[in-house]
Amino acid sequence: MRIKWFGHSAFLLTSEAGTRVLIDPYYKFLGYRMPVPVESDIVVVTHDHADHNKIEAASGDYLLVNEPREYSRGDVSITGFKTFHDKVNGKKKGPNIIFRFRMDGLTICHCGDLGHLLSEEQVKEIGKVDVLIVPIGGRMTLDGAEAVQVMRQLQATVAIPMHYSTKALGILGRIVFARVDKFIKAEGQRTTAVNTLEVTKENVSRYAGVVTMEYE
Repeated sequence: MRIKWFGHSAFLLTSEAGTRVLIDPYYKFLGYRMPVPVESDIVVVTHDHADHNKIEAASGDYLLVNEPREYSRGDVSITGFKTFHDKVNGKKKGPNIIFRFRMDGLTICHCGDLGHLLSEEQVKEIGKVDVLIVPIGGRMTLDGAEAVQVMRQLQATVAIPMHYSTKALGILGRIVFARVDKFIKAEGQRTTAVNTLEVTKENVSRYAGVVTMEYE
């Protein structure tokens, strides 16, 4: 499976069979730009905020995935789990969906704008995760230390941070979002930097710890 980051919370997962899963597309956001249109077989929206829900950035006869239920297309199966964008059951920032993807023998979770630690019931429902894509920027979502706790809750082998401050963001983005450093320090394991992550069931342990991805 190939994982590519388009900045912010947008990712493209491509299975060995070629199924393309676009997650949380946008157009432009605080310095980031999506390379639109993105040819997709599945388009996933974790919550209905403008920097996550621009499905018009995708092209193709795609399956829209935007509810906390089960979906499947080709070699990809998906389950959504209802969560919240804040620590008060969505009263401030609304609902959020964690999506679990099963493809190429791996379990991948994209947390969207998760704003709270998981309950015991949620941990049990989601199960163990190979690759966890998790927000770390704080203020709007989990911060770095909380993201590490979620990584531990789901026993994730690999964590890919998102929704944080990078050089691509303007001054406002750097003020609003924390940098990746605190997450890396709190996680305490090895960090690997990649442009595109090529991960399989056989080599996932090679990337154990944090994988940071380059925005292009």
